[in-house]
Amino acid sequence: MNLEDEIGRFLIDNKLTISTAESCTGGLLSSKLTDVPGSSNYITYNVVTYSNDIKNKILNVTEYTLENFGAVSPECAREMVQGLKAITGSDICVATTGIAGPGGGTPQKPVGLCYAAVLYKDATTVERILLPPNTLRKQMKELFAQQALKLIQKVL
Repeated sequence: MNLEDEIGRFLIDNKLTISTAESCTGGLLSSKLTDVPGSSNYITYNVVTYSNDIKNKILNVTEYTLENFGAVSPECAREMVQGLKAITGSDICVATTGIAGPGGGTPQKPVGLCYAAVLYKDATTVERILLPPNTLRKQMKELFAQQALKLIQKVL
């Protein structure tokens, strides 16, 4: 059984809901979660928030956070799941934000850096993911999504 199926079974068995807010994974995490038969019973809301403006307007990520820490930061990932929780009321909220490349990285925030956050039972867990910068973009997104699924599983 893959991670998506395990998570789906847990959500169904425990009558829990889940929502996602994605940036660097571009909806791939949502796609994986919705690949599971019966996912309409637990998925509440999925959104891709690539731009800072949308992170601010939809998820209420503060301008302070975006200006002082950036969109690719643990602070932003934390605010993304908190904003998602406020919108959806889902039991579990998940966010991803990072740099899938091939360009756009800096020495402080290289290509291959992602933060995944999971909010469950009023506790937020943020994990830093760092992949090799020479990983192809499509593979980078796949690996980021897999790491986010692993974090969901770990938190649950």
